Amino acid sequence: MKKKIALITGITGQDGSYLAELLLSKNYEVHGLIRKSSSINTKRIDHIYQGPFEKDKKLFLHYSDLSDGSSINKLIHLIMPDEIYNLAAQSHVAVSFDMPEYTLDINANGLVRVLETIRSIKKIKKIKLYQASSSELFGYSKKSFQNELTPFYPKSPYATSKLAAYWFVKNYRESYDIFASNGILFNHESPRRGDTFVTKKIVKALCNISKGSSECLILGNIYAKRDWGHAKNYVEGMWKILQHKKPDDFVIASGKQYSVKQFINKVLNQLGISFYWKGKGFNEKCYSNDKILIKIDKRYFRPNEVDSLKGKSDKIKKILKFHVEDNIDNLIKDMIRHEFS
Repeated sequence: MKKKIALITGITGQDGSYLAELLLSKNYEVHGLIRKSSSINTKRIDHIYQGPFEKDKKLFLHYSDLSDGSSINKLIHLIMPDEIYNLAAQSHVAVSFDMPEYTLDINANGLVRVLETIRSIKKIKKIKLYQASSSELFGYSKKSFQNELTPFYPKSPYATSKLAAYWFVKNYRESYDIFASNGILFNHESPRRGDTFVTKKIVKALCNISKGSSECLILGNIYAKRDWGHAKNYVEGMWKILQHKKPDDFVIASGKQYSVKQFINKVLNQLGISFYWKGKGFNEKCYSNDKILIKIDKRYFRPNEVDSLKGKSDKIKKILKFHVEDNIDNLIKDMIRHEFS
């Protein structure tokens, strides 16, 4: 049987690294897009990296950028992949308010560059595309949960750029008969989460405090409620979406919701740190033995907050038989273990 070839944009990120592991375990030839920079940013895939002269090489890295249409076109023509997983993005919601034009260019226009290349070689090879979409599309939702039929209401430049990408996928699918699918993933974390994301920021800081650090963790909206899963589990859902007989859009979510404050409490409990909360609203603080562990700063709030998101994954469970793990305590345990390793 011929070995499948996959291209992953964003291979050095949390999701990209887990997906690369998964595809290699399934005997894929995996190609990853990496951006040229002055510092090396491949630590998440160092354990699977193969040098240029290794025998039976299955992982290949290529310099390219979603902002450069010509390099994307050349790369896809060179590789001729069976599947493309477009995971690369400007993925920081808060940053998107400061850099809306760049966010739009990478998240939406970058995808169009990929889709145009797929369209141009459709007669030579039919390439399947997975587009990493986001629960941020739903933004302000009056529903108690969100699924594939829930109306969108993006509340940030990031969410708006992802919504444009979502509709480009559907448009190219319907207009040009391209196998292109959206995976609308709710929050998914892991030990490989970037340090600036709130879950990693919380776990890292509280682990440092448990080791004796005197730092105080400063956060924004601790009352925001989210649906958290494990990235390692969710990338399997991405793969299953492209193995389906026809292109379609799927929500992946745990179906359980916790506030940022509840997440903090779970981390503190697992670390065995005694704590209590005091105050209300912006003045609420978390203490341990009268020492302030956590306080709120309005400067960390988004200009347009999303208060509550909770997904419903019935469609992917029924059609693709995908099991969504929903144990947040195991996720936190995994993240804490990494900080002490």
